[in-house]
Amino acid sequence: MVNNKSAFTTLGASNHTDKERETNDYYATEPKAAELLCKLETFSPNIWECACGEGHLSEVFKANGYNVYSSDLISRGYGTGGVDFLEHCEIWSGDIITNPPYKYAKEFVEHALSIVPDGNKVAMFLKLTFMESQTRRALFDNQPPKTIWVSSSRLQCAMNGDFDTYKKGTGTAIAYAWYVWEKGYTGQTSVRWFN
Repeated sequence: MVNNKSAFTTLGASNHTDKERETNDYYATEPKAAELLCKLETFSPNIWECACGEGHLSEVFKANGYNVYSSDLISRGYGTGGVDFLEHCEIWSGDIITNPPYKYAKEFVEHALSIVPDGNKVAMFLKLTFMESQTRRALFDNQPPKTIWVSSSRLQCAMNGDFDTYKKGTGTAIAYAWYVWEKGYTGQTSVRWFN
């Protein structure tokens, strides 16, 4: 018999995990996720990676020719530390791409859309379960993503950037997608698959 906690953990429900959450919700995204995104979408020359961690995504965007401003609330030795993205009020003349702290993901999406110009993109690497919940329904109704790119194969997010643990076979049961908004877009969301 499977206990409920095990079932929820397998489904990626973070509040049912057997492990403690990282204090600042730092789960680094494997660079492959950014490499694949760069093949799926084109972005403006300037990208803000506003939860950059140790630069796993930023370095890929730089390698693909983008000018990248990297910041994070917590200083992890990469980019500009001590920057609270949710407190930034100036318009950002470019696109915003990140894997936000999941507990603030909705706020990151809403804030990013409020500070980019019309026509610019906001791309967030999030769990598929982000599509659920009553509280996020209004976001999807009022500002629908243009495209949700569902990863057919599992991509890794590693607590504290410790990808070696995942290489040892622990893997992940969590499914992720790139949610891509284009500010001002009001059509239907296209759901597509990659990887």
